[in-house]
Amino acid sequence: MDKKKLEYFKKRLETRQQELRRTVSRTEQDGRTVDEGSAQDVADKAANSYNKEFLFHQSNNDRQLLQMVDNALSRLREGSFGECISCGEEINAKRLEAVPWTRHCIECQEKLEQGLLEEAQK
Repeated sequence: MDKKKLEYFKKRLETRQQELRRTVSRTEQDGRTVDEGSAQDVADKAANSYNKEFLFHQSNNDRQLLQMVDNALSRLREGSFGECISCGEEINAKRLEAVPWTRHCIECQEKLEQGLLEEAQK
């Protein structure tokens, strides 16, 4: 992959990283303040509990995505960005454009989803 394309993906990933960090921080703060109002009513307590659970789930998803973005930036620094971590083949440019933090080529991603490929940690 040429330097210009790598720089483009680096900027996209860093922008997404900053957005996710802000979102995670905001969601955590919102989760802390959900119970601040003294809910006396059972329905209010249930609604607060639901909201807290929803925010926790959302924060967890954002943290996982942030980890994938961080890993993609690490691969970029190491020089392995754009290569499938399973087969070593180059990941299609359109796939990288859509999901720049992807770790697998289309074929390996399909195998992974079908349970035919073991998840590699990287």
